[in-house]
Amino acid sequence: MEPVNALRRVVRWGMLAAVPGELVLVICLVSGASIPAPVQRAVEALTLALFAAAATVLAADHRRHRAAGLPPREALLAAVRDTAPATVRRLTVHELKLFTSFCRWITRRPPHGVGPGDAAVTYAAGQSFVIWGFLFVSVIETVALALIIPWPVVHLTFLVIDIWGIYFIIALHASCAVRPHVIAADGSLHLRYGVLLGLRIPADRIARVRTDRCFPDGGGPALVRDDGSLDLAVSSQTTVTVELTEGEPLRFVRPLGKVAAIQGPVRFYADDPASAVAGTKRTADSPGSASVSRTRSR
Repeated sequence: MEPVNALRRVVRWGMLAAVPGELVLVICLVSGASIPAPVQRAVEALTLALFAAAATVLAADHRRHRAAGLPPREALLAAVRDTAPATVRRLTVHELKLFTSFCRWITRRPPHGVGPGDAAVTYAAGQSFVIWGFLFVSVIETVALALIIPWPVVHLTFLVIDIWGIYFIIALHASCAVRPHVIAADGSLHLRYGVLLGLRIPADRIARVRTDRCFPDGGGPALVRDDGSLDLAVSSQTTVTVELTEGEPLRFVRPLGKVAAIQGPVRFYADDPASAVAGTKRTADSPGSASVSRTRSR
């Protein structure tokens, strides 16, 4: 297995280096820059060698996992995990989910992950003003840079980056629209922020749910505080608080792949917090449950 392990390390480093290398090559080709023939042949040879090495390692890992008793599909997925770096896998999956969410949004298909008996809790409307503001600024920046940058290669580089940025803003908002929070039929909660993160709260871990408008300080869409609570904010505010029962910490994966653990309470944003509270099982009404809190500081 030592030769296979050495080849696997070569493939991993090759995949990590291929992403920026291919981007530079595409920019040069589109901008009309002249690439010497030996360089083109060397790039083609290295690409073919990388594909051949990856196929060899995948085949060896697939046979190994099949011999261990895994079904064909699970063996293939395990082989991919063994070979492809986690960063490459995570970015690839993220981009695929972002693209499919964008397609679901423009084709007006039903929300993702909402099954029979489930209730969708939307949150995208709360960030619409901010998102379209970012989009407007990005478009203005793209046009301005296109007019003031005189160098073709630099001009095209910024143009590609700005166009991708515009697409990312729209696709991220689309993913938030088609991936709402979900109140499952069994009373559990699936809290999400687009394709970036998701947290499942089992029904038996939900002690109480109430409307509670808060304005957390910073931290992006998911802020884990020192006391183990979580703020899943939209436009720097949350509208619903979920208090948890005692038990094991709940875990979720942050956008960059780091695993975070929380003990509760969990505060999240809903466009219609009253409906979200009413639709959640094990909800207990109490006097003064609807409140507005002051801005919290860490």
